[in-house]
This record gives sequence, structure tokens and C-alpha cells, in this order.
Amino acid sequence: MKEYIVIYEKGDTNWGAIVPDLPGCVSIGDTFEEVQENIKEAIEFYLEILTERGEKIPDAKTKIGTVQIAA
Repeated sequence: MKEYIVIYEKGDTNWGAIVPDLPGCVSIGDTFEEVQENIKEAIEFYLEILTERGEKIPDAKTKIGTVQIAA
């Protein structure tokens, strides 16, 4: 079982998602729920392609956190 950080971003008309540890693995959706489903499928497909090519499945290296500042 692998676990990857997904970054979600709200656009003007839809949602986007990227997976920093899987370069080029991105997705969009009309709603947050849709993009969550789409990016899960994109990750599965990405890893499937790597496996078919005999390439190593990368370990997750990205960490997330927050920073509070006076604004």
C-alpha cells in the first residue's frame, strides 16, 4: 500500500489536483469530490504504467505543513 500527498486547488470553474511525488500526475474535476475520485484513478494508472515498464514505484517524499504569519 502506498500513500501520496495530493495538492488540491480551487479554480474559477473547477478543481485541480497534483501529486508532487509523481511528476505529471494531475487531474481536474468539476467538484472537489470529482477531482478526488479522478486523481485516485490517475495515481493508479500512473503506477500501473510504471509497473508495466519495469520501473520502480517511487516512495513518497513530500511532506506538508502550515505556517502561521501575522497578516
